[in-house]
Amino acid sequence: MGRMLGTVSMGIRAPIIREGDNLVEIVSGCIAQAMNNGELTPRDRDVVAMTEAIVARAQGNYVSVDNIAEDVRTKLGGETVGVIFPILSRNRFAICLRGIAKGCKKVVLMLSYPSDEVGNHLIDWDMMDKHGVDPYKDVLDEKRYRELFGYVKHPFTGVDYVEYYSQLIRESGAEVEVIFANDPRAILSYTKNVLHCDIHTRVRTSRLLKTAGGERVFGLDEIMTAPINGSGCNENYGLLGSNKSTEDTVKLFPRDCRQLVLDIQAKLLEITGKHIEVMVYGDGAFKDPVGKIWELADPVVSPAYTEGLEGTPNELKLKYLADNDFAGLSGKALQDAIKNKISEKDGTSLVGNMASQGTTPRRLTDLIGSLCDLTSGSGDKGTPIVYIQGYFDNYTND
Repeated sequence: MGRMLGTVSMGIRAPIIREGDNLVEIVSGCIAQAMNNGELTPRDRDVVAMTEAIVARAQGNYVSVDNIAEDVRTKLGGETVGVIFPILSRNRFAICLRGIAKGCKKVVLMLSYPSDEVGNHLIDWDMMDKHGVDPYKDVLDEKRYRELFGYVKHPFTGVDYVEYYSQLIRESGAEVEVIFANDPRAILSYTKNVLHCDIHTRVRTSRLLKTAGGERVFGLDEIMTAPINGSGCNENYGLLGSNKSTEDTVKLFPRDCRQLVLDIQAKLLEITGKHIEVMVYGDGAFKDPVGKIWELADPVVSPAYTEGLEGTPNELKLKYLADNDFAGLSGKALQDAIKNKISEKDGTSLVGNMASQGTTPRRLTDLIGSLCDLTSGSGDKGTPIVYIQGYFDNYTND
């Protein structure tokens, strides 16, 4: 057997990115520096990825609480607004909620239970069973919620989000009423003006609300889709994918960055002589088995990528081949048989083939983005660029 390393994912250090910075030069320059240091030898079909955060920072794509308030007031009327299905996050939603509350007189805050969309828990399943609460049909007010479940703090943040969000709304000048329900149509008993804040179920939620008589119905992806007083915006995702910047501003998901990945790819070809795929990534798409949190709070894992990252894996399961097709072989004979089987792949889809069962049927950008998110982390590593080698290799590549 030749080369021993398969897929390798490496965090690349970069300077702190500011508005107006040239990411084509910075990203390619960091790769060039790693090459000069002897830390990296590029190969064709390597992957370079950068966090959405540095792209949005370079774009200067920020909005203020006041910008959000103005857009909410214009679109939803400025009176009583139902704000439904927000995720429970100081980083992702709290500042947005301040802006929303400033844009209306009263917020009817409807929280999903026993957890939010990405798995942050409000209520323990066993406690729900004990009290006979049916999450599919029961609507609870705050008084009943407290009677049954008390003051529940998030296990990681130590925050009681019912109390925290209510306080934010009041401090922003609006009244607040909190209810708990999972059918979006429950909010229509309180108001016909609704801002639904779910991420991956937003199309269905909008349809249900409008069909059931909602009058002004908007998703979080429809707030801040155009600049207000010189602010940033995101035409496709609005406030979805935003993160806290300061106590009064949020950084939006990056805008059109397709040209950016193409320009970086061209620059890397010039520097390395290799065809390297490039992508922008946000949250990975995976679930924490302990905290039960599903990581994907962004609307997509990757908002932009080069063509070579389109599609899904088309792989054979080696252990299936070893245990079935080649059960009587071992050692070099087994290795050679499996390599020959892999070499026989002609690019046609292996969906439905028993030898491919158990391989991951997800998009390449979602898989690679998850790998990048875990590699770069979200803290102080200082590696917002990730370099991946060997991702498209298989057992035949020496």
